[in-house]
Amino acid sequence: MVSDSQQLLNPANAPRKIKTIIFVIDGLGVGGAEHLMIPILGYLNKETFSARVCVLQSRDGNPLAEDIRSLGVQVDFLNVRHLRDFTALLRLRNYLKEVKADLIHTQLEFANILGNTSAKILGLPSVCTVHVQPIRDGRLKSRFHQWVEWMALRLFCDRIITVSEDTRRNYIAQSGISPKKLLTIYNGIDLTRFNRLKPDLDRASVREEFHLPKDSFLLTTVAVLRQQKGIEHMIRALPALHNMHGNVYYLIVGAGTYLAVLEKEAELTGLRENIIFAGSRKDIPRILSASDIFILPTLTEALPTVLAEAMACRLPIVASAVGGIPEMIQSNGNGCLVSPAQPSELSEACETLLKQPNLRIRMGDEGWNLVYQKFNIIHQVIQLEEQYLELINRYEQ
Repeated sequence: MVSDSQQLLNPANAPRKIKTIIFVIDGLGVGGAEHLMIPILGYLNKETFSARVCVLQSRDGNPLAEDIRSLGVQVDFLNVRHLRDFTALLRLRNYLKEVKADLIHTQLEFANILGNTSAKILGLPSVCTVHVQPIRDGRLKSRFHQWVEWMALRLFCDRIITVSEDTRRNYIAQSGISPKKLLTIYNGIDLTRFNRLKPDLDRASVREEFHLPKDSFLLTTVAVLRQQKGIEHMIRALPALHNMHGNVYYLIVGAGTYLAVLEKEAELTGLRENIIFAGSRKDIPRILSASDIFILPTLTEALPTVLAEAMACRLPIVASAVGGIPEMIQSNGNGCLVSPAQPSELSEACETLLKQPNLRIRMGDEGWNLVYQKFNIIHQVIQLEEQYLELINRYEQ
């Protein structure tokens, strides 16, 4: 289907010029923003757009660069060590001229500052996606960087995409950015990744891999291991569940600096054998398919894509009612919302689901319907393409 904006940009008898979209990002480590960019690049309409990725820094060796190259997308590196690098802006400006950019899409702090400033200098349209909530309490340096980032977005960026309505409201209230610039587009996931799941086989193989009883209940969290994810609160909730269901196990998938703290917390419960730290995994759909309940006890969140992945696996969800999560989880619909940092609420919600298998099935089905309608990568990319074409057309007039 050709959108109205595409027809405006490309009249029926005019030759079509493919537009070059440059995605500028801080690094290609294992964070959420980096992972989310990959399916967008894969689904972008190649008859209308040519994508290229400009990476400003090395993050964990930039492991996702190969995933992007496998899509046939060029990845370029500028090596900007810090914002005090006064050559960075000039080098980025020259790069954008060299590759003949038609529009710039920035993500993360350095890219938002340098990318949108460069776009303004060159007279190019720019789009930014903000993936996190504004910092309220933090180090002075972090707050200063946020202020500089907001200045760049307020003055130089044409369209700022927030990943949830809650994030949009917070940016309006705190950043001074005009509400007219802010637009919510929900992150989507590639549902084809979940088409070939075999829940019965996955349940058996995952339990065998981690040496769990065949009839055990498996509660799973997938997250970067840092304090803000609140995983210690679910660990503290486990003894109460274990007293009612001795065969309950908690699988924590992910890596991060908070691992040692969580391992110590697990020891304190006296249930260390029931808590599995699986590290980083590339088979997340299989792990989710094998689980009974997905848990996200986070303390702050803009819009966690992992909840969409859990819904795609028809899992009921227990999650904290923070940030954009209530826009994804409907209590008594596709899951249960609990207060953050409350182990007793986590254990009660899990107990409710564990003792009602039919409720788990119903919630899983409702989650699948919601993710298909609201958090589908195809819908996200269509909305992004409309924004790209509208802005390019405006600048070309």
